[in-house]
Amino acid sequence: MTATDARATSITWIGHSTVLVELDGVRLLTDPLLRTRLGHVRRVAAPPDLDALVDLDAVLVSHVHYDHLDLPSLRRLGRSLHIVAPLGGGRILRGRGFKDVTELDAGDELELGSVTIRATHAEHERRRRPLGPEARPLGYVVAGSSRLYFAGDTDLFDAMAGLVPALDVALLPIAGWGAKVPHGHLDPERAARAVVLLQPRVAVPIHWGTYRRIALQSGAELLRAPAERFVQLVHELAPAVDVQLLPVGGRFSLAALGRRALADDVQPAGVRT
Repeated sequence: MTATDARATSITWIGHSTVLVELDGVRLLTDPLLRTRLGHVRRVAAPPDLDALVDLDAVLVSHVHYDHLDLPSLRRLGRSLHIVAPLGGGRILRGRGFKDVTELDAGDELELGSVTIRATHAEHERRRRPLGPEARPLGYVVAGSSRLYFAGDTDLFDAMAGLVPALDVALLPIAGWGAKVPHGHLDPERAARAVVLLQPRVAVPIHWGTYRRIALQSGAELLRAPAERFVQLVHELAPAVDVQLLPVGGRFSLAALGRRALADDVQPAGVRT
């Protein structure tokens, strides 16, 4: 990987599990959740910049839960989107007017422009509750001049070790929107152990500090606590890994191989209480 290639890789955290990945001229958006409220949770971080979410080559949907496959958010981006989804998720999407859908199962690959997308196993609940269809949850590896792993929602699993050789960036969920992180997810401790297994150059914590259950406290210090705990644990357990703790709306670009990631000068997004 050359310095030029590496600088072609950038990550923008839109919030929750929504990340804009730009790699070798390909623009991908993961699990779009762009609403101010979803059922019993509300967005407590700054609203997303929709103007930045244009000219997308594809959307990667990791699983069919409502906060990851959100139909109103997808409609805001346009029904002509190319959506990559788990096997079984296409039924939901095509039934709502999305025609350009590619379904993948763990181990399947898709060539998209100059990158390869590989679906990976994720340890998570399959059903779109309460009565929706099942689809096996996925993570995704996006490989070009750099290699990125988007974990979706998952718990730890043994095969994380060696899942992505020479991994550059791991996008890992670390929390949620309530006081506890249920089974099938990563909390800061398990996410730090995932870093040990994956051994990326850079770890980016996501799925925190964006939405909060109504009636729960949502001050900035409380929202930031899981991320700071994750940073502390990674520094202890995997000190060679660079952690990029982005604010909602924050962006970074990879520097040349062997150097630290360069964080853009982005002011932390405001937190509404």
